[in-house]
Amino acid sequence: MAIHLATPISQLTRVGAVTAKRLSKLGIANVRELLQHYPLRYEDYTKILDSRHLESGLAGSMVGTITAIAKRETSHKHMKLSEAELDDGYGIIKLIWFNQPFITETLKEGDRIIAAGTIERDFNGWVIKNPAYEKATLGQTLHTARLVPIYPATYGLTQKQLRFLVSQALAAVAEFWEIIPEAIKKQAKLIDKIEAIRAIHLPENQAGWQRALRYLKFEELFLTQILTEQSRRALQSATAPAIPFQEQATKELVSSLPFKLTTDQRKAAWQILKDLSQARPMNRLLQGEVGSGKTVVAAIAALNASESGFQTALMAPTEILALQHYQTISQLFPDKPVALLTSKHSRLSTRVILNGAKRSEESQRLSTGSQPEAGRPLADFDSVPLSRDSAQDDGLQTLSRNDIKKAISEGKVDIIIGTHAIIQNDVIFKKLGLIVIDEQHRFGVEQRKQLKDKSVVRLVPHLLSMTATPIPRSLALTVYGDLDISTIRELPVGRVPIDTKIIESSGRAQAYRFMADKIKLGQQAFVVCPLIEDSDVLGVKSATAEFEKLQKIFPNIKIGLLHGKLKSKEKEAVMADFRTNQTAILAATAVVEVGVDVPNASIMVIEGAERFGLAQLHQFRGRVGRGEQASFCFLFPTTSSAQVKHRLQAFINTRDGFEIAELDLKLRGPGQIYGTTQSGFVENLKIASLSDSELISETKNFAKMIMDQDPLLARFRELKKELQNINRELHLE
Repeated sequence: MAIHLATPISQLTRVGAVTAKRLSKLGIANVRELLQHYPLRYEDYTKILDSRHLESGLAGSMVGTITAIAKRETSHKHMKLSEAELDDGYGIIKLIWFNQPFITETLKEGDRIIAAGTIERDFNGWVIKNPAYEKATLGQTLHTARLVPIYPATYGLTQKQLRFLVSQALAAVAEFWEIIPEAIKKQAKLIDKIEAIRAIHLPENQAGWQRALRYLKFEELFLTQILTEQSRRALQSATAPAIPFQEQATKELVSSLPFKLTTDQRKAAWQILKDLSQARPMNRLLQGEVGSGKTVVAAIAALNASESGFQTALMAPTEILALQHYQTISQLFPDKPVALLTSKHSRLSTRVILNGAKRSEESQRLSTGSQPEAGRPLADFDSVPLSRDSAQDDGLQTLSRNDIKKAISEGKVDIIIGTHAIIQNDVIFKKLGLIVIDEQHRFGVEQRKQLKDKSVVRLVPHLLSMTATPIPRSLALTVYGDLDISTIRELPVGRVPIDTKIIESSGRAQAYRFMADKIKLGQQAFVVCPLIEDSDVLGVKSATAEFEKLQKIFPNIKIGLLHGKLKSKEKEAVMADFRTNQTAILAATAVVEVGVDVPNASIMVIEGAERFGLAQLHQFRGRVGRGEQASFCFLFPTTSSAQVKHRLQAFINTRDGFEIAELDLKLRGPGQIYGTTQSGFVENLKIASLSDSELISETKNFAKMIMDQDPLLARFRELKKELQNINRELHLE
């Protein structure tokens, strides 16, 4: 059968329904996707060893004949072993496979094989444990005697299977077309694409692998930079609503807050207000420490939009965070209609609409505002803080989704808060002026366009993205060059320093006693759980296991469980119980909910702490220390290696989130810092990463050069076609 890039994966040899389903979990449905499933790393088994010159820790391959093979069961733990003796002509070495009884069916005495792995010494002599192997033939090896690729995998798929399937798929490699213009390829000294894809899977040597890696990273970053450059130029030529500074309303809001804005908050707010006053779309990222007060800065922007007659859409990545924003914003603006719209919830702070006290058209006219004055960074917003009554529950009514959508389309709702549900086809805005995105570094160009197209007024809305994961300056300059960045470093006055400790296994009991003592005083604790296996996508298994363990440790304390597979109402009930101290301990997954604010929580326990990046650990730590009581963060690593201790100690010694981000960049690399939950620049990268700063800079310059030469890319048909494919995929998503 001829194999093409479009050939369904199910048509390859040895791919049945079960294997096809497992491959689909990795996003592989056809041959093209399989060939673009790049190795994570390589085992170097190129060195051919012989039994005369072995030493412990040596990795390589041995060629020989099996002189004996049998399976047995150990007396301790009854583990099934397959053991063989390999004669390489100079001596005998033992091969041991654990829990692979089928090996004795596959290999027989007299078989000539190549075995690859790391040499160890035990009391009986030299041994290779769990070696890769294949029959010694004249053909090219896949699993031994070469740089052997190790792929991202999932439960039930072996590396051997993946390598075998890729070797079949490479028959179609010639169908890939070149996307990078030839002149750029020459300037950047790149090999051909076909050679790069072949060599990334089956490199002949380190140099070949490095050339392949450079090509594929370059192509990926180049495409991303072209998309970014197109987006930047489109925004520069677009028209946004000019939202003037509403001085009086802003002063009233700031003076009514029960706290004083920090200098950084005032500066950030002023930068945003100046951007809003322009008829060019704002494209600003607001980054700040966990708990630094980004939401109130966004609220000031939303107030100015509202007072000028424009609507604000605030999007959050999770329902719990959306609900939290809804509660905060509703309390800040008790006299403004604020809607919550998620896939499961619809609420509206309806006091204004129900009372019929709709603002007059005159009050919505743009002329009511005054233009911001240069160099006046909210200097007199430091009035003595007054307490503002929070919105009472009787003023917040649950209306039908259709009623809320109708109110939005009629312009009766000023601020709409939700998840991606607010991009749905049947949500229409009358006058959308501002989009605020929380905890998503790069809001998709296509999603922004979708929101713009939903507004009756066809102006491009201003965009404010917010993140609590600080971006190292070295990355900000290369990756986010088209974004204006505002930074809040200061924490609000009164934030308590958090005492952070590494707890070894011997100290667990004492830590649990400490938690119990604090809970008796009315305080609360988070327990964050990592993924325990690749198949446990949301960390549900680890959180559930931890919840059951905690129930045994604290039999008289009420414990909550929060993970992504709970139904929406269940999640909300769990969080409500924790916020109101009905539950004292919350066992939660790490990848699901961010931004949860419970001032009474004073202890953060992080299980498997070494599995998280330092920036992520900093996020978790920032969930406590929000009240007046002393707060603690306990790191429970699963290993006591010196490297882990060094990294976690560096985290303990560093309090500033921006320093931590730089440190994480050095220790782990940016792909690990931002992970798969961030959207935009990072999630589009399969093989490149944010640590490729030189390549990012290089591809950025080439992207600008190409766009300057030919903005419509008419002379670069293959490149244009690929970009159209990417945009189509983004649109479908």
